[in-house]
Amino acid sequence: MSAAQPQYRRAILKISGEGFCPPGGFGVHRDPLDRIAGEVADVAALGVQIGVVCGGGNFLRGVNSAQELGMNRSAADYMGMLGTVLNSIALQDALQRRGVEARLQSALAIARIGEPFHRERCLRHFEKGRVVLLAAGTGNPHVTTDSCAAIRGVELEADVLLKGTKVDGVYDDDPAKNPDAKLYDDVTYEQVINGRLRVMDIGAAEMCEQYSLPVVVFNLFEPGTLKRVVQGEHVGTRMGAAG
Repeated sequence: MSAAQPQYRRAILKISGEGFCPPGGFGVHRDPLDRIAGEVADVAALGVQIGVVCGGGNFLRGVNSAQELGMNRSAADYMGMLGTVLNSIALQDALQRRGVEARLQSALAIARIGEPFHRERCLRHFEKGRVVLLAAGTGNPHVTTDSCAAIRGVELEADVLLKGTKVDGVYDDDPAKNPDAKLYDDVTYEQVINGRLRVMDIGAAEMCEQYSLPVVVFNLFEPGTLKRVVQGEHVGTRMGAAG
């Protein structure tokens, strides 16, 4: 039996920084890094054009660091952007060790490690079958990597935004605290925005709604899930318009 064909031509994958280390850990660890690289490589092998936006929470989070260190929020956010660059470099190297061509484009100019983000050049990389690591968020403080993923998804005309998390999808409550929390198969943009569901920041959800960019929230820690999502299986929670 032949493998199911991918349902998406181009996708933006958002990976939280937590995906690069064990739960509660810090920095980048070999096993989770290689696992993520394998998942992305499997999807790229299907012919899907894929851009990856990494979070940086395994190093620091701007809002938390600003409070803990008494820093200016903008300065802390720039530090967080550098955390996303570290994750992107690690993932690029892990992909290339698997024989997958990957390019790093950064919203902050760091010429020695990657190109500046450029829409047309990014699209050319996609057309040549390269994975693109979209580092440093939008390059602006006070903007989350969720919003970056939504903006890049719209800008690069992606068919879907894939949000890899540590839970199985979108719940009506925190499943870590409430064992009776309900997992949604489908939610609307309005449910996420008005109900303040913990799936992505409100600005990102509003961007997806404005441009009708569908979102799939799934457990990236479950082996093979990314490929199953791309092949059209109803895994995790799908977010879209009502009806």
